[in-house]
Amino acid sequence: MATTLIQLPIGTYESVVEPDWCPGCGDFGVLKALKIAAGKLGIHPHEIVLVSGIGCSSNLPGFIHAYGVHSLHGRAVAVAEGVKLGNHALHVVVTGGDGDGYGIGIGHFIHAMRRNIDITYVVMNNQIYGLTTGQASPTTMKEVRTKSTPRGNVEMPINPLALAMVAGATYVARAFSGEPDHMADLIAGGISHRGFALIDVFSPCVTYNHINTYPWFKQRVYKLEKESGYDASNAQQALQKSFEWGDRIPLGLFFKDEQPIYEDSEPALRKGPLARQRLGLSQEVFDGLVGEMI
Repeated sequence: MATTLIQLPIGTYESVVEPDWCPGCGDFGVLKALKIAAGKLGIHPHEIVLVSGIGCSSNLPGFIHAYGVHSLHGRAVAVAEGVKLGNHALHVVVTGGDGDGYGIGIGHFIHAMRRNIDITYVVMNNQIYGLTTGQASPTTMKEVRTKSTPRGNVEMPINPLALAMVAGATYVARAFSGEPDHMADLIAGGISHRGFALIDVFSPCVTYNHINTYPWFKQRVYKLEKESGYDASNAQQALQKSFEWGDRIPLGLFFKDEQPIYEDSEPALRKGPLARQRLGLSQEVFDGLVGEMI
């Protein structure tokens, strides 16, 4: 019997807390796109949990009506894996920035991808450290002058899309905050995909990055779905496209593959979400364990 999808209005996810990002910040577009995506999929607030680390973008879970965890710097993916294994019936979405995810958190990022754990990672990539006021990040372009690189950045920037593909991610996409509806479709695709999904988002920092601005991207970005002959199931073609940078920069779904997910390999999850399984403990023993942890 076919399942009927009932879309939910964007107001379903409105938080009582207003975003405090700088006016014009690209993260506003990501927040909107995430709400649209959840609504399109008919996901109720109690069915989704957002996990973040530290940074301007990592404040996002506080600005949406859903479960949320504001965790430690660089540890969002690890926390999200724990949430997913504790209750794999939840839709688990990680939101963070390029510094948090591709810098201090890169180890967790790589290992979650090779496990193909079923979580969605939305990275607001503004190519700068915004919260700490403008230092070079792992994705800052070479020769760019920042607070920490006054003579120009000498380090090669990370290519998150290529890294994701070779590390085992099974859904790899790129979006742009200037096009939230297109981004919403990519995020919805990532959430509904079974496996690790990365959506890297060009999310301009209007305060500290005056190079990679909205106009800079609008002059360069184009959509892969409009490219004749592009096949997102072709890993070699996707990897080649991930290195395209300069006058033309691609957006859209780069790569998608169906592979077994980590959760299917864990026998303990076959009886249902761990959070709903019986512990087999007496009330006395349970109370004692809880008491030790408080």
